[in-house]
Parts: sequence; C-alpha cells; structure tokens
Amino acid sequence: MTRDPQTLIRIARDTGQEQVPEPLDLGLRVRELRKARDWTLEQAAKQAGLARSTLSKIENGQMSPTYEALKKLAVGLGISVPQLFTPPKRDQISGRMVHVRDGAGLRQVTTTYEHELLAESLTRKKMLPYRARVRARSMEEFDGWIRHDGEEYLYVLTGVIRLYTEFYEPLEMRRGDSAYYDATMGHNVISLSPEDATILWVTSLG
Repeated sequence: MTRDPQTLIRIARDTGQEQVPEPLDLGLRVRELRKARDWTLEQAAKQAGLARSTLSKIENGQMSPTYEALKKLAVGLGISVPQLFTPPKRDQISGRMVHVRDGAGLRQVTTTYEHELLAESLTRKKMLPYRARVRARSMEEFDGWIRHDGEEYLYVLTGVIRLYTEFYEPLEMRRGDSAYYDATMGHNVISLSPEDATILWVTSLG
C-alpha cells in the first residue's frame, strides 16, 4: 500500500491540503468493489481475512469497521485505505474500448518474429499489446539486442522459449510462464520447441 494513515483517514486533494472526504456510503462502496471483481461475499471475506458475517454487516451499514478491518479490506481488494472512500470520478471515465477477434490483428513479419498487433485501431494507448510467433532459433539470427523505451510483459502462450536479457542469465520459459522487465535493457527471444512458440507481449508507451 502506498499510503497507510495512522489515525483518522484523510484524503489528500489536488490542492495539497488534507481534509475529511465528503460523506460516502462505505457499505455501498465495498459492495461495488467486491462485485467489480466478481467475488461472492465468501470470496471477498476470505481475501480480506474477515468473517463473512462481518463483511455482510459492513456492506449493509450494520456496523462501523475498525481501522484494522479497513486495512484488511483494502489489502484484500488490492487498493489503499483512502481508495475505499474515494470512488472514481464519473467525469474521468472515458469508456474507451476496442474488440479484436482472433487472428484479426495487424500483422507485421520480420525474420525473427511474426507480430500481430492487437487493439491497433485504438489511438493514444498507454500500452501496446501484441501476439508474436517466435521464428528465431538462435541469437545469431538477431542483429544485436532489441531495446526500446518503456517496460514490457511477456507471457508464453504455446511452446518453449528462451528469453535472453542483457543483464540476466538466459531464462527458459514454457506455456503459462511470464516475465516483466525493463525494455531499455537489451532482450531477445528464441523458440526452443520444434514448432514456433507463440507469446503475448504488452509494452508500456510513455
């Protein structure tokens, strides 16, 4: 958690001043957060380390949770305590979305990879997702390291690959394995399996 208030919960506003947030229905907020994750009461209570009856009473406004219970709720929901009291501003929701059917991405073929860019039609993206078929079988097929701005997430979809990075030992990865790394560090991927391995890459932009 990035913030952990010790006493009365106060929210830092854009002005830099701290003030008690406007009244908010905590029970409704917790229920919305739980349903957004598609969790049952039992699942959410288990995640937060609370009794189901306690969580039910909080959601229905039948009890005021202690600060310790609030911390458990926040950790279980994967947010900070102040975020329990600050629902997203509706005027900040853009509602942007694009749907790409299997195989319908924009294809770019190189000697080492066959890329399929996903969500290519969406402008001003903050991340670039693409599926890649790994054609390379050795490091000699690359003209040096690949490096670029941002961070990158790699997930193996099929086959076996070896991830080479500039500062780490080569890493053999199989279906379901993943890696997250600084993309300014040199990196290359080769396929170790008889067939071309396929991977999902997500690169941050800016």
